[in-house]
Amino acid sequence: MIAHMVSDVPQEKGLEPGDAALQRPWRKAVQLSSVLATANDFLADRGFERVPWLAIALGTGIVVWFVLGQPWQWVATIAIALLCAASAGYYWRERQGREYLSVAITGLGIALALGVALIWVRSELVGAAPLSRPAVVTIDGRVLAREDQPALDRTRLTLAYRDAGSGAPRKVRVNVPTSAMLDDIEDGARISLRARLIPPSPPLLPGSYNFARTAWFNGLAATGSLIGEIELLEKPPPSRWDIGRIQRALSQHVRHQVDGSPGAIAATFVSGDRSAIGANDENAMRDAGLTHLLSISGLHVSAVMAAAYLLLIRLLALWPWLALRVRLPLVATCIAAGAGVGYTLLTGAQVPTVRSCAAALLVLGAMALGREPLSLRIVAVAAVCVMLLWPETVVGPSFQMSFAAVVAIVALHRSAPVQRFMAPREEGVIRRSGRRITMLLITGLVIEIALMPIVLLHFHRAGIYGAIANVFAIPLVTFISMPLIAVALLFDVFELGAPFWWLAGHSLDLLLAIAHFTAEQSGAVKLMPQMGAMTFALFVVGGLWLALWQGRLRLYGLAPAAAGTIALLATPTPDLLITSDGRQVGIVGEGDRLLLLRDSKSAFLRDNLLEMAGTEGEPLPLDRWPGARCSREFCTVTLRRGERDWHLLLARGRTLVAERALAAACARSDIVIADRWLPRSCGPQWIKADRRLLSRTGGLTINLETGTVTTVAQSQGAHGWWPQRSR
Repeated sequence: MIAHMVSDVPQEKGLEPGDAALQRPWRKAVQLSSVLATANDFLADRGFERVPWLAIALGTGIVVWFVLGQPWQWVATIAIALLCAASAGYYWRERQGREYLSVAITGLGIALALGVALIWVRSELVGAAPLSRPAVVTIDGRVLAREDQPALDRTRLTLAYRDAGSGAPRKVRVNVPTSAMLDDIEDGARISLRARLIPPSPPLLPGSYNFARTAWFNGLAATGSLIGEIELLEKPPPSRWDIGRIQRALSQHVRHQVDGSPGAIAATFVSGDRSAIGANDENAMRDAGLTHLLSISGLHVSAVMAAAYLLLIRLLALWPWLALRVRLPLVATCIAAGAGVGYTLLTGAQVPTVRSCAAALLVLGAMALGREPLSLRIVAVAAVCVMLLWPETVVGPSFQMSFAAVVAIVALHRSAPVQRFMAPREEGVIRRSGRRITMLLITGLVIEIALMPIVLLHFHRAGIYGAIANVFAIPLVTFISMPLIAVALLFDVFELGAPFWWLAGHSLDLLLAIAHFTAEQSGAVKLMPQMGAMTFALFVVGGLWLALWQGRLRLYGLAPAAAGTIALLATPTPDLLITSDGRQVGIVGEGDRLLLLRDSKSAFLRDNLLEMAGTEGEPLPLDRWPGARCSREFCTVTLRRGERDWHLLLARGRTLVAERALAAACARSDIVIADRWLPRSCGPQWIKADRRLLSRTGGLTINLETGTVTTVAQSQGAHGWWPQRSR
């Protein structure tokens, strides 16, 4: 009809239908109205749940606050979101053909604004300003938390004290060697010690782990290490129900019953304490895609609740008087919920555990009410609960991996092809078992695909064979290891748990064997140095579209996922990696090994540089590379990138150099890098990355072929954890 009206309009002489003179505003209004009507009809015709979309909008608002760096941008985002919500609610509230759009825009706008405001308020309430510089201080304070780390031969104490100079309260974390630790130091004790404190470290390089941000939301002003000895000034108040003390006692008891790495993993399942797991075993679990088994999450909480539910309902059914008068599923549900909450508190109440506990409680509630227990609405409600309590976790790997896995599982099992495949039918045990094993393998593969962008973003590496390893590892842990550990703890009351501990230890030996075998296979790990924010956003949009819609419409989510894959594969590896202090420089692309300016003994530094370079194997010191000319003070390197040579001058010593000689060397170089202030006479042809520049920008990555320089400061903005680096 609109097209017919347009065709009846008389054409002005000498003008064509597409000329600008014929473009009247009312035509644009008609087209816009048609688009809005189409969008409203689209929402009306598609059955979908609103809660997941509101949860996504809330999380998007939180992410927007982290991405935008200035307060005026946060205010503008809140204002625009609320304006859109108010406008849609006011103008379209009673208009025919706009009711679905009105509800959608109003709800999403309010949720988005709430997300920005929520994380902003959270940052202002809990954020702690970091120390301005490293310092040696004497601390007289209270122990807030004690974390034993036997694998690292130390104990980590979180302390609260008042600064002697300013009187300001501070919260710090101090590493204490096991030999200097006192047994009487528990949560609540008052102690005195001297410690060397440093401000929480910002990202080493663009895209690296941001400990400063984590410390900010944990209220930590500094971290450090003990100097000398600890003096116990006041013992902690007596408490029989101290969760931290019970957690440590359980962990020590389990490790005493089962030796070595199996005991450390068993202690993790019981108390959430991962501190005794060796680095080799933890790396093998990571590369095999089994790290989620070490993080108390949905698998463990669900197993505990399911075991409690089934055991109780069977036992209660043996009491006829109760079975005839009380609804047993409701009673078993309440007791199973209590078991899940207790297990969550006992294992430290980490984000994955809280999320899993909340989701499991909702599932139990749905079962008790006779509702559908497996739905995205339940997952969304659990996500909202976590975001309201800890909104900062949205940008962390734990939250993202936890919810991505659960959403993938629910979406897969609710899809029509899977429901047809798993529908009950008349068949033998072998065929039924084959279908279940096939479904388990498909589920593991889908989870690996869903988690791979998240793992690559945060850890720059992902296990390729994780789906196959999980087919064997998940049933082993769920149906053998955890039940054996639970029975062993129960029989320990009567000092009869030794046989069950022996069986549990051998089952965990098998788990470690699966992890090491998988991790050692060729191509088991995929390294990816960097993933841009837009690339990750494409994966998120594609994954959520696939999960939240039904029917063929969901297949459109493959388009952004494919675009994200292409963008990821096309992301170039930087040629130069420069740490924030300028002491370490990594050169990528000269052979299959990373070249380092200094031979560092820091495993953390070396691993970060290797991950950002996308290179495996030991790095090579620059002075051993034939293409470099090094003295005690400087190294000169020429790199061929694209169609030109790049000349680098890298400082490696601290002895003063004649200014004229330094100026001449700088003039011959394209890039000069130093961990100290260089004189103004040092003028390279492109970049002088000395202490003056790096103190403002943080770490750098440089792509020589494209001339792209990426800094840590670009992603920090005016957030509290990023200090003003004007010095």
